[in-house]
Amino acid sequence: MIKNKKIVVVMPAYNAEKTLEKTYLDIPKDIVDEVILVDDASSDKTVDIARSLGIKTVVHEKNMGYGANQKTCYREALNSGADVVVMIHPDYQYDARLTPYISGIIADDICDIILGNRIRTRREAITGGMPLYKYIANRILTVLENFLLGQNLGEFHSGFRAYSKHTLETIRWDENSDDFVFDQQFLIQAIACKLRIGDIPVPAKYFPEASSINFIRSCKYGLGALFFIFRFILHKIFLIRQRIFTPTTRLKSEGL
Repeated sequence: MIKNKKIVVVMPAYNAEKTLEKTYLDIPKDIVDEVILVDDASSDKTVDIARSLGIKTVVHEKNMGYGANQKTCYREALNSGADVVVMIHPDYQYDARLTPYISGIIADDICDIILGNRIRTRREAITGGMPLYKYIANRILTVLENFLLGQNLGEFHSGFRAYSKHTLETIRWDENSDDFVFDQQFLIQAIACKLRIGDIPVPAKYFPEASSINFIRSCKYGLGALFFIFRFILHKIFLIRQRIFTPTTRLKSEGL
């Protein structure tokens, strides 16, 4: 626990039997109060391994998608009384040992959202195994998103993230896509709601067992992100106002 804040790690899982234990063992248990894994109808032994490790495990009866998995993660974390929620993919791609740092910035009320930046240098990203087409797409999209959204982030596409309870109670993430574009929608909504976003460097590894979407789905993801930015711009200039970019009704009613 950091400064009397309950730190909850959520792990959206799908067929992670080969990497789950290694990822879990890297999580600093003296900082994290609870780990929750949500399994999206895996066909391997992910659930059995999670339960053998003593991880609180929630199972989807059918595959619902990466975004839907996160929605369950955040509902479970809020229901458990989390003050800070850290998302760690159980595929051992991100360094879970950084959890105290990414959650500490949230706990100290410096930022509302912290992202792990995988791309400190081009050489490190490429030698770490990031496919060249993904590196190029990441750089192009990140530069464009920073320009259009008024941010200065190292990257917009990291799966290693920490959120404050306030963030999860402010954004209408439950109205987002059930697919991979959920992550981008979440950040754009955070910007619309004027939440504070920061990032820290995080090493990332690429290997066959690490989760990754293929070229076609990557293209769909990128186009979906750009379309959502276009929707946000229309909302921002008051041309087409959209509820998805506004704070929740509860916060409005409380004057927050």
